[in-house]
Amino acid sequence: MTSIDLNADLGEGFGRWQLTDDERLLSVVTSANVACGFHAGDAATMRRVCEQAAERGVRIGAQVSYRDLAGFGRRAMDVPSAELAAEVAYQIGALEVFARAAGTRVSYVKPHGALYNRVVHDEEQAGSVVDGVLLADAALPVLGLPGSRLLELAAKAGLPAVTEAFADRAYTEQGTLVPRGQDGAVVTDPEAVVERSVGLARSGVVTSRSGARIEVRARSLCLHGDTPGAVELARRVRARLEESGVRVEAFV
Repeated sequence: MTSIDLNADLGEGFGRWQLTDDERLLSVVTSANVACGFHAGDAATMRRVCEQAAERGVRIGAQVSYRDLAGFGRRAMDVPSAELAAEVAYQIGALEVFARAAGTRVSYVKPHGALYNRVVHDEEQAGSVVDGVLLADAALPVLGLPGSRLLELAAKAGLPAVTEAFADRAYTEQGTLVPRGQDGAVVTDPEAVVERSVGLARSGVVTSRSGARIEVRARSLCLHGDTPGAVELARRVRARLEESGVRVEAFV
């Protein structure tokens, strides 16, 4: 049977401000990308999400980013290699404290926002992320875009490289994500998101913004937690996947 992991970005709040409906999304997804304080999240939020994820058997991933709370980690930054590696390791270590306290562990690492897009092509920044993961835990899987420099370097370093697809983001013909600043970068039609999810899981293909069918082989499918109606959309996606004969399970 075909299987796929469902992941979502969670813990994306700060202080009294909350962006994602963590508790309800954790009843649907199998992996949680938890903000580690650099683009969103704080200690109390990280602890709460780890406890809720552990209760539900959801795998915890460290969603590492540039140090950019004001820009939600979506602004391009040029961070020196050694500094970026240290900051990646720092974020993983912070989340690991709360994961262990909840009786579980950080199971994987996924970059966020501008860092995620940068390490698709930038070998130096991708190498710094890999170095940071190795510094924190040399066995942690890395989640990223198929064909990215990040996954290539992770695999070379002996880290499990896990491919990811996006149900609610538009793709270019090259298999990369359309930048958020461009029209149509985010797919907003719920039924389209559901159908794309099934297509990605069952056949590994998606239609690009220009109408071309491109191959995107992925082990995990991302659903953004900050999308309006995210919980109901996630439930619809999971239900349709299971109705289509796809087993939804964590990749680790």
